[in-house]
Amino acid sequence: MKCPYCGFAQDRVVDSRESKEADSIRRRRECERCNKRFTTYERLDEIPYMVVKKDGRREKFERQKVLSGLLHACEKRPVSASKLEALVDETEAFLVDSPERERTTTEIGELLMDRLKTIDTVAYIRFASVYRDFKDVREFKEELEQLLNSRSQR
Repeated sequence: MKCPYCGFAQDRVVDSRESKEADSIRRRRECERCNKRFTTYERLDEIPYMVVKKDGRREKFERQKVLSGLLHACEKRPVSASKLEALVDETEAFLVDSPERERTTTEIGELLMDRLKTIDTVAYIRFASVYRDFKDVREFKEELEQLLNSRSQR
């Protein structure tokens, strides 16, 4: 395991814990060069869950890819990393519950947008603008109006 801070390959395990769901092991590690600590997760390697893209291609589900998109949407917003991690966990559970071991990007995107809407509306709009690929300002304005209307009806 390489240190994410200095790239050194030697570290020591400080603490190991099984996750609550017992599907992964969380390890706290300390770099032997810079002494910084970082966390790794070990998961059982199994048949991958697949995501069906809009053009019909199938791609392996990647937690990090989903988390990266959420982090971009929530940049400079008051959304904790634990909320984003929980959202990614929920998304992965949604995929795991599929009998075919696959879901469409549309289903996953809608789930993420529904949850983001309740967490942070600015992050929701940012995520929606990329996910829905707004072509012009009019589409962006329509999405904002729908959001404002749903809020005023509550």
